[in-house]
Amino acid sequence: MRAHLPKKARSKSAGWYDVRIIISLDLSTLFLVHSFLHAFHILYSRGIRMSNALGRRRTALGFTLVLVFTLFTSGYARTQEQGERTFEEVKEEAIKRAENGMYPLIGLDPADVREAFSALHSMDNDEWAAAFSHVADRYMAQAKEAERTDPAKASALYIKAWRLYSFGRWPVPSSPGKRAAYAKALEAFHASAKLLDPPLETVKIPFEGSEIIGYLRLPKNAKGPVPVVLGISGLDSRKEDMAANYGAILQYGLGYLAIDSPGTGQAPIKAGETSERMFSRALDYLATRPEVDKTRIGAVGQSFGAYWATKLAIVDHDRLKAVVAQSPPVTFGKDFLESRLRGNREYLFGMSTAMAAILENGKGADDVIEQYPKLSLVTQGLVGKPTAPMLIIAGALDTQVPVADAYLLLSNGDVPKEAWINPKGGHLGRQVKVYPDPVILRTVIVPWLVRKLEMEEPKPAP
Repeated sequence: MRAHLPKKARSKSAGWYDVRIIISLDLSTLFLVHSFLHAFHILYSRGIRMSNALGRRRTALGFTLVLVFTLFTSGYARTQEQGERTFEEVKEEAIKRAENGMYPLIGLDPADVREAFSALHSMDNDEWAAAFSHVADRYMAQAKEAERTDPAKASALYIKAWRLYSFGRWPVPSSPGKRAAYAKALEAFHASAKLLDPPLETVKIPFEGSEIIGYLRLPKNAKGPVPVVLGISGLDSRKEDMAANYGAILQYGLGYLAIDSPGTGQAPIKAGETSERMFSRALDYLATRPEVDKTRIGAVGQSFGAYWATKLAIVDHDRLKAVVAQSPPVTFGKDFLESRLRGNREYLFGMSTAMAAILENGKGADDVIEQYPKLSLVTQGLVGKPTAPMLIIAGALDTQVPVADAYLLLSNGDVPKEAWINPKGGHLGRQVKVYPDPVILRTVIVPWLVRKLEMEEPKPAP
């Protein structure tokens, strides 16, 4: 919809975008809008003949007010009706996501998920952790047994255990049981990493009296310094996820350094207005490594990780050759947070809990609504500043990060940006069975990084 100004109100330099009405509609609301507009058209142009312009304007105003009221009340009613999933709804949705390879159950065997849920009777944090850890323990034992004779099999079993332990602590390790599951997830991941070829190196970067823990992995048999991509995890994913996913770039001669987002995993600081300094420090570290080509450093971030990647593309634009931001939050508008935070069905459960957990003293949704707007790149005066070359990925149907944030980034700054916007995609551009996470990584992100970091695609084997 576009609102047109009267001629007197328009300046000669004004563009069509000076006044716009942007409304997010579902099918039921769209039907209402269509009905109202159709009725108005009949009344205005064919039906009732108004004796003067004032009467026509009053009719138009009346229909506009009714339309706006209908949109508001229908949206409000849906918000009120849609709360957090019940335990049974979580169970059903989790199994469905495991069957369809959907986040956060990518790589989990549906049979294992069903087994864990058979031991669950509530959403109690410790009960949840125990149920998934129990299934993971079996794979952990099998991996240790196989390690002596079949390292490849052992590595695969450790990864199975890691994924289950990770889901046992999901979305955040907010109880003793979930913290224990997270510790076991780290143990399983490290056990698998020891068997990797090329190897994965755990690095500890000194930082403000603490340390940044990351995973550095470089391509095998590299001839000279190689480009490296800094991988930044999201709100509820971890550096282990980034490391597992971005192993796909090694075959192209690229390496990666995977790090937890502030307030998550083993990050030394919470999320705040200057927390990107953690990643600037990581770039400093990469500059000290002789194996790394300092002129070809990239960064990637998903969801909240994309916020940090975007901020890094601005504050460290002179050190980065390519930045991928997948569904980057930019504005953190209170209205959007209030309408989408509680009971968001694209998020499996506990979105407000996860968002609060990354903040200093964050307790719940109220803290998120109060503190997140301070992180806005608009409020901080960064939108429009020079940036590194960027690929911005988004889904038009995303309910966790408004796609308008992606458009805001695309239309500001000093250099052209590239975009991949899925009109049928949700968060991160995902579309079930069409564009799941691995497909977006393989067909969109990796080719762009290879091109921007000036690498050659590997030739197919004869």
